[in-house]
Amino acid sequence: MIQYTDERVTVFQSALYQTTSTVISLDEHIIIVDPNWLPDEIRDIQDFVRSIQGDKELYLLFTHGDFDHIIGYRAFPGARTIGSRALRDHPKKEHKLRLIREFDATHYLTRDYPIEFPELDIVITEDRQQLVLGQTTLHFFLAPGHCADGLFTVVDSLGLFVAGDYLSDFELPFIYDSAKAYVETIQLAQKIIDEHRIRLLVPGHGQTTDNRQEMKRRAHLALDHLERLTQAVIAGDEVAIASLEKEHAFFSPTTQESHRENVRIIRSEYGEGR
Repeated sequence: MIQYTDERVTVFQSALYQTTSTVISLDEHIIIVDPNWLPDEIRDIQDFVRSIQGDKELYLLFTHGDFDHIIGYRAFPGARTIGSRALRDHPKKEHKLRLIREFDATHYLTRDYPIEFPELDIVITEDRQQLVLGQTTLHFFLAPGHCADGLFTVVDSLGLFVAGDYLSDFELPFIYDSAKAYVETIQLAQKIIDEHRIRLLVPGHGQTTDNRQEMKRRAHLALDHLERLTQAVIAGDEVAIASLEKEHAFFSPTTQESHRENVRIIRSEYGEGR
């Protein structure tokens, strides 16, 4: 379904995990971010893009390489692709593809395009790297922590911040890379919100917001949870660790597994008291 739309930005939301896909319509180009999940949902995005494309050139932008975010890669043949160097060099590409195939097989889903890992035409290698498309400049920031290959994208002319799997309105940090990097990435997000005068924030899961106080609340939510969890791990406080697990929205085996991984990574980076 369409979660948000204006004259330049349309955000689709999947029924699964409230995952977002963003279509950005520029004067001469269209950027599609993380097209996902279900076949019918991807067809809705395809139909929408066809309705607005005309002779505009298509770009596919990937915020990171989690399988739900790359699942629609080959649904847009001919599009030029953008992603981080860590996405290009992802060490577990076949694993991500196997997750897609297993998901589809489990749910008896068929797709009318092949399942492949994105091949990148434009590789982002450093913070504040820029890409000029017509009259529009895109600013990119490396955003590790959740995954090593995370990427923030800012379109200053639209006041748009596409954050990938950060700054959700409900989802607490899921760390698969580094807790320390996650904190630094959220601190970077706080600077981006202020320095780039962000007017519209799109997370990878959850609600788009045009409220700056809400953007700051989300950053604080993530930092506060990680700070309390880190202190609990360092202190070896199992009661506090167990209590923090229950702060996750949609408490489930998925959030429990993610919480355990958060604790494991924090222990590996900070140690644990005895």
